[in-house]
Amino acid sequence: MALFRVSLFLLIHIALLSSLCFAEDPYVFYDFKLSYITVSPLGVPQQVIAVNGAFPGPVVNATTNYNVAINVHNQLDENILMTWPGIQMRRNSWQDGVLGTNCPIHPRKNFTYQFQVKDQIGSFFYFPSLNFQRASGGFGPIIINNRNVVAIPFAQPDGDIVILIGDWYTQNHTALRKTLDSGDELGMPDGVLINGKGPYRYNTTLVPDGIEYETINVDPGKTYRFRVHNIGISTSLNFRIQDHNLLLAETEGHYTIKQNFTSFDIHVGQSYSFLVTMDQNATTDYYIVASARFVNESLWERVTGVAILHYSNSKGPATGPLPVPPSDIYNQWSAMNQPKAIRQNASASGARPNPQGSFHYGSINVTDTYVLRSLPPVRIDGKLCATLNGISFVNPDTPIRLADLHNVKGAYKLDFPNKPLDRTPQMDRSVINATYKGFIEVILQNNDTRMQSFHMDGYAFFVVGMDFGQWTESSRNNYNKWDAISRCTTEVYPGGWTAVLISLDNVGVWNLRVENLDRWYLGQETYMRIINPEENGETEMAPPDNVIYCGALQSLQKESQSSSAMTLLSGNSKLFLTLVVTILASVFTFS
Repeated sequence: MALFRVSLFLLIHIALLSSLCFAEDPYVFYDFKLSYITVSPLGVPQQVIAVNGAFPGPVVNATTNYNVAINVHNQLDENILMTWPGIQMRRNSWQDGVLGTNCPIHPRKNFTYQFQVKDQIGSFFYFPSLNFQRASGGFGPIIINNRNVVAIPFAQPDGDIVILIGDWYTQNHTALRKTLDSGDELGMPDGVLINGKGPYRYNTTLVPDGIEYETINVDPGKTYRFRVHNIGISTSLNFRIQDHNLLLAETEGHYTIKQNFTSFDIHVGQSYSFLVTMDQNATTDYYIVASARFVNESLWERVTGVAILHYSNSKGPATGPLPVPPSDIYNQWSAMNQPKAIRQNASASGARPNPQGSFHYGSINVTDTYVLRSLPPVRIDGKLCATLNGISFVNPDTPIRLADLHNVKGAYKLDFPNKPLDRTPQMDRSVINATYKGFIEVILQNNDTRMQSFHMDGYAFFVVGMDFGQWTESSRNNYNKWDAISRCTTEVYPGGWTAVLISLDNVGVWNLRVENLDRWYLGQETYMRIINPEENGETEMAPPDNVIYCGALQSLQKESQSSSAMTLLSGNSKLFLTLVVTILASVFTFS
């Protein structure tokens, strides 16, 4: 036994010395099992997608530069992919989780996503990207914390509270999909959920008895960071907490100039952080409300989510009417003042110690301009389709970069037009051929009748302008070239435009899409292919060892499509040695 202890002692020290020589950023591990469960958030039993038996799914919590490994098990009856919007996947679009970059995970199979949250902080969320599945759940929050050496630009909050809001139908995603496939619109949602739960019974006529609602417990005098995400299908929501101010502090990974709001519009796919101080006298509980925006409120009154803010010294339940929503429903010019007021805190540090505003985007010459116009859905070959520049995107059978690496011809086309063309709408696999290290201007022109949110994977962009009407070159005179917010999802008002600037420094293939799930499902998306012509392995990672093959490359797929953290770690000597240390230390302790 003594010899055994000595041998273990020497092995531990060898492993420790080796791991010190190969020190790298820490890892966090998650195991996600996606399955169906039955819940009744609006009083009607329905099948939803749970993660590890929970609806919504668990928080993914990491810190700047951490490596994240998430083993996703598909226990559904259809293919899945998980996507992580806002996580930039630097040099690693292989982990993005959309059909242009990944083959799907088949039922009863698993796949481990492994990526680094390089130089990032902030509030994001994840969800399943295929087949309208987000309409049934599978979503959850992501928190990326600052490193200890980088101060946050406000006092440390007394707590962190996640709020997931979103419109909801009592039909599941397969039924909603059939509605769209038949050429019909989805119609008005059945309600709004807050953290997967229905509304508090603030009105006995509108809200049936027995609905489970969310309660947020707080202590008087404390300040909490509320991370609020609109994970819904297509409805913009106004978020407010009765008698409390919302101090805007961060959006999608960038700190903002702090401003107080009594209510705030959060569009589909957007994430915000607010600092909320518990400064009321707690004579009763308080309403937390998420209500449909830019709609006929008398018709949409039931499409309202209501939770409860409960002080530890509360003297009774919340009663009376809900706090009133903004009164500018028919004055969207006024409503647009809110997103225009969001400014980047240029003096605050973000993921790095240097100020967020040290990148002087306003003085960089634009290398290309793309005007992307969206229109109401049209029928193409009898199928209802949504388009960008007259093209309804058809997902490739073989993911784009896999097709490149294996010389698959005809998988996609590099002919996406940089402006709307006067031609008949068509379905196609047209991709934007973007230039590595370019600095591009993208105009999102919304000629549809509905509010839209646009998102780009792999990047954050500067939202430099928005207005109503048609964008023209003279619109640039009103751009914000100093402190525009940098984010990954922006609203585009119906009949208006939003302009963003993007520095193309992240090699890969990246999805550019509308976040409104119905329009996305109908084809309103494309990809940017950004390739370094002098690639030497430093600007783009090779495909992971567990890459899934499909389409023209199906014959390369191994019989068992599965991966695990241990399989991946076997190719990562640094992390493997860390695990060896842990295992040996445990054996030594208990022997």
